[in-house]
Amino acid sequence: MAVQHYHGSCQCGAVDFDVDIELGHTVTCNCSRCKRLGSVLAFAPRENFTLNSGEDSLTEYLFNKHQIHHLFCKTCGIESFAYAAGPDGADMVAVNANCLDGVDPRSLSSQHYDGAAV
Repeated sequence: MAVQHYHGSCQCGAVDFDVDIELGHTVTCNCSRCKRLGSVLAFAPRENFTLNSGEDSLTEYLFNKHQIHHLFCKTCGIESFAYAAGPDGADMVAVNANCLDGVDPRSLSSQHYDGAAV
């Protein structure tokens, strides 16, 4: 799969974004957070992500090593994306593919990450 443009949002629409991202490599995780959320994550450089609206609707949750900035809507509670540094130190965004318009995350070929063991 190639990089494509997608629009996404939280459930209530308060948080609205666009991202240029490649969905050929998505990740599911069994850490204490992802397991409960059922997120299917795709990653892109931060400059490929535009938050169109809702910055004031976001609240942050940090846990474990406090390296991933989990951002979720204060109204509906959906985590559409998170910010973090990639393994090389570059600013990245992790987008929840469940929040992308026209995408069926269950049809994507996802790699499982054992976050519970970390």
